[in-house]
Amino acid sequence: MNVKRRAVLRAFAGAAALPSLARAQGFAGLGSSAEGFALPQPDPQFRFPADHGAHPDYRVEWWYVTAVLTGTDGAQYGLQWTLFRSALAPRPGQGWTAPQIWFAHAGVTTKTQHFSAERRARGGIGQAGVQPAPFTAWIDEWEMRSQASPEEDAFDALSLKAQGRDFAYDLALHASSPLVLQGQNGYSVKSPEGQASYYYAQPFFTAQGALDLPQGKIPVTGQAWLDREWSSQPLAADQSGWDWFALHLQNGAKLMLFQLRDGGAGYRSGNWIAPDGTNTPLSDGKIRLTPQSQSKVQGRMIPTSWRIELPAQGLDITSTPLNPQAWMDTAPPYWEGPITVTGSHPGRGYLEMTGYD
Repeated sequence: MNVKRRAVLRAFAGAAALPSLARAQGFAGLGSSAEGFALPQPDPQFRFPADHGAHPDYRVEWWYVTAVLTGTDGAQYGLQWTLFRSALAPRPGQGWTAPQIWFAHAGVTTKTQHFSAERRARGGIGQAGVQPAPFTAWIDEWEMRSQASPEEDAFDALSLKAQGRDFAYDLALHASSPLVLQGQNGYSVKSPEGQASYYYAQPFFTAQGALDLPQGKIPVTGQAWLDREWSSQPLAADQSGWDWFALHLQNGAKLMLFQLRDGGAGYRSGNWIAPDGTNTPLSDGKIRLTPQSQSKVQGRMIPTSWRIELPAQGLDITSTPLNPQAWMDTAPPYWEGPITVTGSHPGRGYLEMTGYD
């Protein structure tokens, strides 16, 4: 085995061990020390297209797309595409000495099936990366690429593709409104102690394309949501995981909210985005989130149905999963799948739940 391959395997082994070694330091080690890395600060001043690219001064980062889709067969589907960057050390490097690890997850969910796949790559060798202009994010053959014109934001139009052993997809995404700054103007607090991330999103995508599944090729249309987030210590040490919702409501509004679990009351935050794009941050005390029922998933009990209440917005809805068995068999593993919400503000969306392993 040559020196380069040994170095890559050691780096991957270290990254894969983080979830098990750091359970007392937040989910997947995201509450561990950020010494040497940059930390998010309030009132960020984003610069586009530069901030669509990577931020190696920060420890963790992701480009995250979910889509709720309807096929020409009339069935509902869900789709996920995520590229993660994780820095092993707060230092620069080139080629094989670059301290960046890239990994990616892709999934497709139907009412009766759930498919997932992952990729891993060492930074600095061209196997994975993100360039801000023209925007391209890739790992192996998986790719998210801007199709926007020069006068548009790079995220106004995107192509998206990935494949696994039993599935593939190819989507075109088109935005109908500007980017949304999550949290307080893009500064998203994650705990009473003040851990935070930089966080913005494009929740106003329409989606069109095709899924390739074992039963054949299925043309689909629907709505998609892109999240961009980076930090160096986004969780507190006692936070074991999160429950995160991204909802497309029938009246045109969007809702993002999350709950970080700490064995006590937890910490909640979110943003209510009106159909005209008006953005209202939701503080911890403004959100009521109550599990309604559990499902046995891969040998563990997970709350797959939730009641969400926002009294100030007159919202009282209940979520139901398209497929309760939407388990991402990745490193780390987690639940991620499309949901339907009923009640005062019906709609569709995505739910991600981590830390139930």
